[in-house]
Amino acid sequence: MQNERPSLSFWQIWNMCLGFMGIQFGFALQNANVSRIFQTLGAKIDDIPILWVAAPLTGLIVQPIIGYMSDKTWGRLGRRRPYFFYGAIVTTAALVVMPNSPTLWVAAGMLWIMDASINVTMEPFRALVGDNLPNKQRALGYSLQSFFIGVGAVVASSLPWILSNWFDVSNTAAAGVIPPSVQYAFYVGGAFLLGCVMWTVFTTKEYSPEQLAAFNDDAQANATIDTTQVINFARTLVVSGLSGAAIIAAVGVMDLEKELYLLGGLLLAFAMLQGIAAWQQRQGYTGNGFFTVVHDVFTMPKAMRQLAWVQFFSWFSLFAMWIYTTAAVTSHHYDSVDVTSKAYNDGADWVGVLFAAYNGFAALAALVIPVMVKRVGIRIAHALNLLLGALSLASFLVISDPTWLMLPMVGIGFAWASILSLPYAMLSSALPSSKMGVYMGIFNFFIVIPQLLAASILGLILKHGFANQPIYALIIGGVSFVLAALALTRVKLNH
Repeated sequence: MQNERPSLSFWQIWNMCLGFMGIQFGFALQNANVSRIFQTLGAKIDDIPILWVAAPLTGLIVQPIIGYMSDKTWGRLGRRRPYFFYGAIVTTAALVVMPNSPTLWVAAGMLWIMDASINVTMEPFRALVGDNLPNKQRALGYSLQSFFIGVGAVVASSLPWILSNWFDVSNTAAAGVIPPSVQYAFYVGGAFLLGCVMWTVFTTKEYSPEQLAAFNDDAQANATIDTTQVINFARTLVVSGLSGAAIIAAVGVMDLEKELYLLGGLLLAFAMLQGIAAWQQRQGYTGNGFFTVVHDVFTMPKAMRQLAWVQFFSWFSLFAMWIYTTAAVTSHHYDSVDVTSKAYNDGADWVGVLFAAYNGFAALAALVIPVMVKRVGIRIAHALNLLLGALSLASFLVISDPTWLMLPMVGIGFAWASILSLPYAMLSSALPSSKMGVYMGIFNFFIVIPQLLAASILGLILKHGFANQPIYALIIGGVSFVLAALALTRVKLNH
């Protein structure tokens, strides 16, 4: 009986991770162009964060469910690959429909569908690395995923600019109409995503549940997790419930901005979920997926709890950057808020190039970061990359020539590559294969929750504190990167 996972060849790992490039192609098109689509269809600056809420909210719901289901799945296509297969098909369809949205509410709905299908496809990819690779190769697997993310996003983010400048496809259109360069970019992205994911589906093998159970290289991780621990939900239930009710009451009584209803509603929903789990625990109904996920949230490994704060502040920064860079650059560097003007659309195209650039630098950073880890250790390397990202976001305020915005993309690229690989490398040895999917899904909470918080409060902060100037959202993002670096000092690793 084989006690340890065999090492895979470089090309086996390559095939296993290639589909991630396709997923990132669609994800990068979404990040670089959805705010532009929303503004084109009539959204105001302070409406954009709440319109974006569909993306993180969908991830919050979908990823732990898909993680739990994929842990329990075994069929003709394997364990994780069925979710790659069907998720890629739906994502491709959403990419084709999105740039043809006739109204703002249709575009918002398509973002919801697109992000749900991307999450169905994306979540099991993280778990697949843990399933198929021994501990000594997992850092390589996650770094290769980061490399593919960077490469895919380079082309995807710059596609509208490429189509406009190299192929003479128009980047302007009548009021309320998505420019042809954006439409064609989404069509190309859908085809590319489908091809890459299907390559992984049909070239990668998976271990059966019996084979995974026979491996002992997760013995330490299995020993650190108590799956029968009785949870006292009362304290957190009361705190989250009262906090949510207070926020909702304050919005109504004090006539605060309606975006805060989202924050209050999320806290009430969390209290309700805990109440259901508490009742199931008392009744002994603990063998179902719902209770398993809630229980695992409260019994996650210590390293995972510590890394949660790092992820929280990191992804708050990223979300601020994704939803406000187009508005910040077009208004601060191109002096235009008219979505039909050439200046605005030139600025929006340049943002696509900048996003392509930071993903390109991230692909190169994925090759450099393992060297940094070897020299200074994984925690210090990640902290340095986060601080570099903070400095880069802050520089948007002082750089006047948009051409020079290419320089901070280097730092953002290092931060992005580090966020996509090093937290997972730190976490992977704490997770058993039998629960790899569900814990990876739960870890996504600390990616999604800060995005939902940003959607709730960023617009309010800009409106009341910074005269609705979106450039300051990037400064706020820089501060959050610093907080993420500080949170790393609390992370204790066993290796």
